[in-house]
Amino acid sequence: MSVPESSSGATPSTTLWPLITGYMPARVVHVAAELGIADLIATEAKTADALARETNTAPAPLRRLLRALASIGLVEELESGHFALAAAGSQLRSDVPGSMRNVALMFGGERAWKSWGELLHSVRTGESGTRRVYGVGTFEYLAANPDEAVIFNTAMAENTRRVTELLVSTYDFSQFQNIVDIGGGNGTLMAAILAANPAARGAVFDLPSGIAQAPQYLADAGVAARCETIAGDFFRSVPEASDAYILKYVVHDWDDAQSVAILSNCRKAMHQTSKVLLIERVMPERVVATPIHQRIAMADMNMLAMPGGQERTEQEYRTLLETAGLSLERTTPMPGSEICVIEAKRG
Repeated sequence: MSVPESSSGATPSTTLWPLITGYMPARVVHVAAELGIADLIATEAKTADALARETNTAPAPLRRLLRALASIGLVEELESGHFALAAAGSQLRSDVPGSMRNVALMFGGERAWKSWGELLHSVRTGESGTRRVYGVGTFEYLAANPDEAVIFNTAMAENTRRVTELLVSTYDFSQFQNIVDIGGGNGTLMAAILAANPAARGAVFDLPSGIAQAPQYLADAGVAARCETIAGDFFRSVPEASDAYILKYVVHDWDDAQSVAILSNCRKAMHQTSKVLLIERVMPERVVATPIHQRIAMADMNMLAMPGGQERTEQEYRTLLETAGLSLERTTPMPGSEICVIEAKRG
C-alpha cells in the first residue's frame, strides 16, 4: 500500500518529521548562542580547532555542532575546513541591529526547556510548567534570578524591535500628548514612539528590575528629556491621567482574574478621554494551518508552559475589558503580522 501524498507532494512522514524533531535545531541554535559562535566568526572564518580553543570545547564535537549549523544555513563550511558566518546566522551576533541572540538564549535555556518538559502536566491541570518545576511563577522566578532577568529583558527588547517599526508606521500615536508604556521594560517601544512623535511625552513603567536598563537606552535614543522611568507594580497601581496606556505583550502573560486586575488599575488611572492600547496577538475564532495562525497557536502553548497566561480571541479581550470597566473600540491588525492594536476607552 502506497503512502498518500498531499497536493504539494508531501507525505505524512515528511510533514511530521520536522515537527517531531523540531527540538533538535532549536537546541543546536541555543548552544551556538551560548558559545557566542556568531561573534567569534563575524569577521573571519575559523577552523573547529581554533573555535574550540576560544570556547573551551572539544574540537571534534564542536565541529559536529558547526556542521549542524551549516545544515540549517547559519554558518558555511568552506572547502578549507574553516567555518564562516552565513547571512541568517548574523542574527545570533550580540552586536548587530536585529540581534536575536538573547531570544535564542531565553527560549533554549534551562528554564524554558524544563517548563516545556511539563507541557503534558500543564494540559492536564492548567498549571504552568514553570510553577510546576520551580514552585513560583515566571516573574517571581526572574526577580530571584537577576542574570536570567537580564536575558529575558533583552530578549523582550529584541522581540519588540522586530515589530516596533510596523507599529509606529501603522498606528497613529500622534493623537496623544502623554503616553505611558505599562510593563515597558528597557524602553525600546517608547523610544521609537517618541522619536516618531516629537510633540509627545512618555513614561516607561515597570518593576525596578524591568526598567533597570531603560534610562541608558532612552538616553542613547535621544529621547530621555521627554521620557521618565517609573518603578511600580501594575497589580497595585499605574501612573495617573495619561492620554494612552500601552500594554504590549502584558495581558497575555496572565490569567483572566489577573488580567482584569491590571486593566482595572488602568481604568482607575485614566482620565475621561484616555485610551488603553493592548498590543497583542489575537487568536482567530477558528485556527487553520497558516504561518500566522501557527505563530499565534505556538505562542499560546508557550503561555501555558511558562507564565501561565494565554493568547485570546477578540471576543475574549472584549469580555476582559468590559469586566474591568472598559469598552473595546476597535482592533487594528498590523499588516503581514499576527500583532494587533486593541483600542479601548472607559466603559
